[in-house]
Amino acid sequence: GVEVGPQPQGVARADILDKMRKIVKHGLDFVQLFNEGQEFPPCTIEVFKIMEKVDYPRNKNDEIIAIIHPKLQDQDWQPLNNGDPLFLTLDGEVIPYQGNCTVYPTFINEAAYYEKKQAFVKTEKIKLTARHLRCSVS
Repeated sequence: GVEVGPQPQGVARADILDKMRKIVKHGLDFVQLFNEGQEFPPCTIEVFKIMEKVDYPRNKNDEIIAIIHPKLQDQDWQPLNNGDPLFLTLDGEVIPYQGNCTVYPTFINEAAYYEKKQAFVKTEKIKLTARHLRCSVS
């Protein structure tokens, strides 16, 4: 499957549809070239690995007591460092990120994840290396 987003539920956006078409076409092109015996050189790519899901701050009654800080909103895949604003309480208090490394939050404040108790997902940026790849055509 291919998920391209974010976009609101029930909304069809031309720009997102275009991105999805392009990634599917690249995938199909790769399969065709691989099956024809094309050799692909070694490569390295940066990816984001999920570390953990982060919930909203809650009170003893399990009610959300803070929202995503405005400086974090719409900043998916951007670095979040120790001390950066994370949440904003309903009383206006800033709750900073407290971590020992830079993380890259995603799925920030997605409506579909409220019921799953997920304010965002922390990811880390890592590099993956692939050796050369070639299929022998018979």
